Amino acid sequence: MSNIGASPKSDLRLAIILLAAGEGSRMGSIPKALLKMDGKTLLENFFSEVRDLNPIELVVVTGFHNQAINAELAKQSALLSQSIRVIHNPNPDRGQGSSVRLGLESLQSHFDVLAVCLCDQPNIRSRELMLLLERFTNRKTGYEMVMPQVGGQRGNPVLFSRNVVEAILSKPGMTCRTFMDQNPNLIHIFETTHDAFILDVDTEVDIQKLGISK
Repeated sequence: MSNIGASPKSDLRLAIILLAAGEGSRMGSIPKALLKMDGKTLLENFFSEVRDLNPIELVVVTGFHNQAINAELAKQSALLSQSIRVIHNPNPDRGQGSSVRLGLESLQSHFDVLAVCLCDQPNIRSRELMLLLERFTNRKTGYEMVMPQVGGQRGNPVLFSRNVVEAILSKPGMTCRTFMDQNPNLIHIFETTHDAFILDVDTEVDIQKLGISK
């Protein structure tokens, strides 16, 4: 079993897509990326963590609440050693798959592995991403994706090899979730009891449970 406190080191060239296009409708239409934990927005916490992983590319997909999130991203970009590229989904009501597709189409780096992350998972930090990267590095031949799973529940983030990303992009309209459903044999499932991979902020109850403020 991997050490949950493993140091954030990897030789993989990592690209990250952060999905922040949602409406937050179950909480009265608020930008979940700007919720606060420990006095900082979820965006700020996320970027302070992934900075340690030295990603070669950072893409954030916005949709609803675009202006408010862009203002926060401008602050975070100034704190990072690299720029954050922002892609706006003009039709976020088409669902998360449309945002993921836009993010994939915007990738420009020669990465080894892509992490698709959600902005409303407050307990995903560098150590959780490192656990996934370790699984990706040590995966058996034939596996091209790594997906965490807790008690039978699919989790996030999910890692994708460059080969898989290229395969998805070669098919117009294809999304990551559909590709995963069609190719389960390519997925290395990381079974874990670490619930950070399935905890997200969807309701007022989640806010109270996770110690988050608006």
